[in-house]
Amino acid sequence: MKPKFYRKVLKNGMTVVFEKRNIPIVSVAFAVRRGGINEVSKEKGISHFIEHMLYKGTTNRTSKEIAEEIERKGGILNGFTDEEITGYWCKIPSKHLNTALEVLSDIVKNPLFDEKEMEKERKVIFEEIKMRKDNPTMYVFDKVQSCLYDSPFGDSLTGTFQTVSSINKKKITEKFREIYKANNMILCVVGGANFSDIIKFAQDNFEKEKGKRTGFRVKIKLMNKSKIEKRKGIDQANLIFAYHVPIASDKRSYVAEVLSSLMTDGMSSRLFREIRDKRNLAYSIKGDSNINKNFAYNYVYIGTKKENVELVKRIILDEFEKVSKILKKKELEEVKEQLIGNHYIAMEDSQSQMASLLSYEIIGNARDFYNFEKNIKKVKLEEVKKLASEIKGKKYSFLALVPLNK
Repeated sequence: MKPKFYRKVLKNGMTVVFEKRNIPIVSVAFAVRRGGINEVSKEKGISHFIEHMLYKGTTNRTSKEIAEEIERKGGILNGFTDEEITGYWCKIPSKHLNTALEVLSDIVKNPLFDEKEMEKERKVIFEEIKMRKDNPTMYVFDKVQSCLYDSPFGDSLTGTFQTVSSINKKKITEKFREIYKANNMILCVVGGANFSDIIKFAQDNFEKEKGKRTGFRVKIKLMNKSKIEKRKGIDQANLIFAYHVPIASDKRSYVAEVLSSLMTDGMSSRLFREIRDKRNLAYSIKGDSNINKNFAYNYVYIGTKKENVELVKRIILDEFEKVSKILKKKELEEVKEQLIGNHYIAMEDSQSQMASLLSYEIIGNARDFYNFEKNIKKVKLEEVKKLASEIKGKKYSFLALVPLNK
C-alpha cells in the first residue's frame, strides 16, 4: 500500500512533513537545519548545548512540567544533535497530539536559558564527554570523523571541555536567535493524525516567525588518515575502517549503501562470514553508510584482539579487492533485496520513520524517501565493483584503540 504522505512549505518558510497511519500513536519532531557542520572550532558543541538547554525550561513551563506533560500521558521525550540537523521529538498516543505540538513548539520558541541551569547543564555535558571517551566503542565512532575530515568539521559534536566552558548565556542566546526561525525549521509527524490540523497548528503558532535562512557552514576538507591509539584498562581492540563515498545528491550514494550492506549487513555479510564465522577473530562486526547533504562515508566497525588488528585490516582490504573483481550479479541482487527489505522493516516504527523523513528533508525533499526501492534496484554490478576497487592504497581511514600492555 502506498503511504499517505503530505508535505507543505508555509508562507513563512517552515516545512511541514506528515505520513498518515491508522494507528493510535504519533511521533512528532521539530527540527532545525543546523548542527556541527555550522560550527567553527572555538564554538564547537554549541548546537549540542542548545539542545540540552531547550529542555531546561521555557517562559511557560519548568523543565519538570515539560517532562510531566509528555510522560504522564504515556509519551517519551528526547532530542538529538547531528552534523546537519538538531531535533526535538516525542512519541505519544494520538489523542494527545496537541499536547506534543504545544510542548515541543514551546521548547523551540521560548527557552529561558537560565544562567543557573546553564551552569548545571554544563556539568552534565562534561560528564557526557567523559562517558563517550571512556567507552571504547563510542570513542572510536566519535573519533573516526577526525580521520576523514580536517578540523573543525572533524571535531566532536559535543565539543571539548575548553569550548563548552567558553559558551555563556550571550553566545548561546545569539546563536539560538540566529538559528531557530520558522523558515529554518521542519515539523515532522508520523502516525494517527490529520494533516489539516497539523498545518493549522503550524500556521497559528509560527505565522509571525520569520527570518532569513542561515546558510553558513564550515569548509569541509577531506582526509584519509590512519592512526592507532593505546589505552590502559581495556582488553579488546576497537577499530573502524572508513572511506569517503558520494554525497546524497549523487545517485551513486545508493551504490555506496549496497556496498556497505554487502560487506557488513548481518550474519550473511562478507566480512561477518570471513572474520567471525571462518576465522573466529571477532564477536562484534557492524557497518553502515553515513550519507548526508554535504558529506558521506561508509564504515566498518570490529572488536578484536590487539594481536589481530593488522590481520583484520588486511582481511577487510582483501574482501573489497574480491568484490571489485569477482562479485556476481546473483549475490548483488540478493543484497539489494535484503537492503530493500530492511528499509521496509525500519518503516514499521513511527519514530524511526520520523527520523528517516527528517533526514531526507535535510538532504532535499522528504518525498524522495519513498523512491528508495527504485533507486536501489537501479544500482548496477559494475558500479559496485568500481566503488570497491577505489578502496586501495591510502583511499581509506583506519582508527584503532588498542590495549596498552602493562
